[in-house]
Amino acid sequence: MRPILPSLREKNRYIVYNIKSEKKLKFHEIMEAVENAHLRFLGELETAKAGVRVMDHFYQNQGIVKVHSKYVDKSRVAMMLLKKVQGKEVNVQTVGVSGTLKRAKSKFFSHGGGL
Repeated sequence: MRPILPSLREKNRYIVYNIKSEKKLKFHEIMEAVENAHLRFLGELETAKAGVRVMDHFYQNQGIVKVHSKYVDKSRVAMMLLKKVQGKEVNVQTVGVSGTLKRAKSKFFSHGGGL
């Protein structure tokens, strides 16, 4: 079986987000909350089409979500509507969007991307 040509592959984007909260949050709590926010806003079918993946690159309440390029705007809205994580008030801001994981880490993480 031959591999798919790069021009025919799905294009992904990496959304870097920042969560502001009064209390320190754990990665698994944030991952669950972001996934549930996408399910509530987009539904199961659209979430599956968007290919939402919460990456394990998480440092000082800043993380990365991998999403299909056509669903970047919808994913940003879904994360913006996230108001509570484990009963704690949060404010989610999108820091930026990148086409590669390496560039997202080096450009948007304050510590230079070395995770």
